[in-house]
Amino acid sequence: EPNNPEIEYYYPTNDLVTGPDILFFWVTRMIVAGYEYKGERPFSNVYLTGLVRDKQRRKMSKSLGNSPDALKLIADYGADGVRMGLLLSSAAGNDLLFDEALCQQGKGFGNKLWNAFQLVKGWQVDSSVAQPAAAKLALQWFEAKFNAVLTEVEDHFEKYRISDALMAIYKLTWDDFCAWLLEMVKPEYGKPMDKATYEGVVAAFENLLKLLHPFMPFLTEEIWQSLAPRIPEQALIVATYPTVQPYDEKLLAEFDFAAEVIAGIRTVRKEKNIPFKTPLGLSVLNKEQMSNRFDVVISKMGGLEAITEVSTAIEGAMSFRVKANEYFIPMGGAVNVEEELKKLQEELTYTQGFLASVRKKLSNEKFVNSAPAQVVDNERKKEADALAKIETLEKAIKAINN
Repeated sequence: EPNNPEIEYYYPTNDLVTGPDILFFWVTRMIVAGYEYKGERPFSNVYLTGLVRDKQRRKMSKSLGNSPDALKLIADYGADGVRMGLLLSSAAGNDLLFDEALCQQGKGFGNKLWNAFQLVKGWQVDSSVAQPAAAKLALQWFEAKFNAVLTEVEDHFEKYRISDALMAIYKLTWDDFCAWLLEMVKPEYGKPMDKATYEGVVAAFENLLKLLHPFMPFLTEEIWQSLAPRIPEQALIVATYPTVQPYDEKLLAEFDFAAEVIAGIRTVRKEKNIPFKTPLGLSVLNKEQMSNRFDVVISKMGGLEAITEVSTAIEGAMSFRVKANEYFIPMGGAVNVEEELKKLQEELTYTQGFLASVRKKLSNEKFVNSAPAQVVDNERKKEADALAKIETLEKAIKAINN
C-alpha cells in the first residue's frame, strides 16, 4: 500500500545505514513479497560472499582503479583458470586478497587435467589382454576413495563451504587420480592396456568431470566430449551428478599404509641413486599384521622383484619403518659400495665437525649465561640432533663394512 499514512516506511540509504542494514532491508522486502504474491517463503538461506581486496587489503573499486582487467585475466589464464584459482582461495565468510598467482594456480590445474586426458587417450587397448591384479585393485580403491570424497563434498555443500568442497575435489583429481591411479594402472612401456582397466579409468575420469563441471565448465565439457562420441543430449552439463555409494573403509586404510611403504622404497632409491629399472627385494617384519592385499601394487610402484615376510631384522640392509612395521631392502649389487661408503664417511666427518662447533659454543660460559634461554635451547637441540645423526651414520657404515 504505497503512501499509506498509517504505515511508517523505512527507506535505507548508503549515507544513513551500513551494508548489513541494507541487506536486511532487501531480504525482508523479498520475503514479504513472496508471502504477498505467492503465499510462500521465497528462500530459506542467504549466502554472503566476502569482498575481493587488493594486496593492500583495500576494497576493489573503480575510484581506486585497483581492479584487475577481467578480460585480460581470461586471455592469460583461461576463464576456467581464473574461476578455479579464485574459488580455491575464497574460504566461506572471508575476504579474498586478489593475486594473479591464484589464477596461475587455476591454469596449472587445468593443464594437469588436460595432460591426464591426453595420457588416457594415448593408451592402446587390447581386448585380448588379461586385467592385471594391480590394476583391478587400483580401480577398486579409487572407487572407494571417490565415494569417500563425494561424501565429504556433499557435507561441504550442505554447509555452503564451496571452497572446501572444491579443494576436496582438487586433491582427489591431482593426488588420487593423477598421481596414484593413473600410475598404478599404466601399462609397461610399449605394451597395450587391457579393455577392462581402460573402461574403468574412463568411467572414473567421467565421474571426476561431473564433480568439476560446476567449477570448470568449459574444459570439463571439452574433455567429456572428447572421451567418447556423444550427442547433444549427452552433454556434461545435463549429465546425472554422482550419488554416494557404500565404500570399503578398510580398503582405504590399507592403501594409505601401502602408500607409505611405497614412499619409503622411493626414498631409499633416491638416497642411494638406484634407478627404477633396477629391481629390488623387500622384506617386512610385519608387527602390524597388515594384509598383503596391496603387495601387487607395492611391487609395481616400488619396482620390486619380491616381497617376503621375515621374523627378525636383516643385517646389512637399508631399512625404514611404517608405524610398527620394519622394512628391509638388501643392497647387494644395487649400489656401488665404495661410492656409498665414501658418501657416508664424508657426511659423518661433516656432522662430527658441526657437533664440535656446537659443543664449543655450549662450553663458553659467557654465551650460556648471557644468551636468551631459547637460543641456548636451540643449540642443545642441534647437539642432540647431531649425536643422533652420527649414531645412524656409524651404524650404516658398519653395516656396509660387514
